[in-house]
Amino acid sequence: MQYAIVTGASRGLGEAIAKQLILKNVNVISVSRSENEELKSLAEEHGVHYSHVSCDLSKTEEIEKGLNHITEEVFHDKTHYVYLVNNAGVIEPIDTVGQLETEAVEKHMQVNVTAPILMVNRCIREANARDISMGIINITSGAAEKAVHGWSTYSSSKAAINRFTETLALEQKDKKHLILAYSPGVIDTDMQNEIRSSSKDAFADVDKFKQLKEEGSLRSPDEVAGVLMDLLLEPRKVENGKVYKLYDLVNG
Repeated sequence: MQYAIVTGASRGLGEAIAKQLILKNVNVISVSRSENEELKSLAEEHGVHYSHVSCDLSKTEEIEKGLNHITEEVFHDKTHYVYLVNNAGVIEPIDTVGQLETEAVEKHMQVNVTAPILMVNRCIREANARDISMGIINITSGAAEKAVHGWSTYSSSKAAINRFTETLALEQKDKKHLILAYSPGVIDTDMQNEIRSSSKDAFADVDKFKQLKEEGSLRSPDEVAGVLMDLLLEPRKVENGKVYKLYDLVNG
């Protein structure tokens, strides 16, 4: 049996990835605060197992509780492969250093860095103990590689995920796991709405992102998820620990 654990699957890219995995007959475990009824219906329609784990990834105790449920459901004798897609993430706070609020920074780092690390840590332990292969996909951003005015927390958290992915691949090099980070570019999701609602003082490039929306230059979640699926279909071509950028995959 194959399972996929997808965080932030209630909407946006996470929802699109979960849908495409279901269509490939992969059993899906959705991890988010609210459940997506469309995923449940799609799984029933295609005879695929689906379950939802309600979890606020900004709270460590909820992550641990959710992982207890997930590992019991996913890691057993009939399982031969498990995908873990760490997709959940937040962009807030968008503001310049000196104006950041402590609670917002703590929540940001918890969701974007601590949660995916804890998810991988527990799942790798369970998989290695049972000799189950994994495909670990950490969703990152081009902001990880450059300074962006107003995005000090977001750029930092995604840079941390890139280095974590690289280190994980190094440590697991003797195992049969697929490990990568995926940079999806600019997608037409709710996160983009948050970005466009920023003030110019907080985010100097806000007009650029408004223009992308006006010009119809944002890719759909389904298109971006499809590119990732194509990459996962050729695991032998994947360099473990690498950041794969959508633009390179599409244009290269």
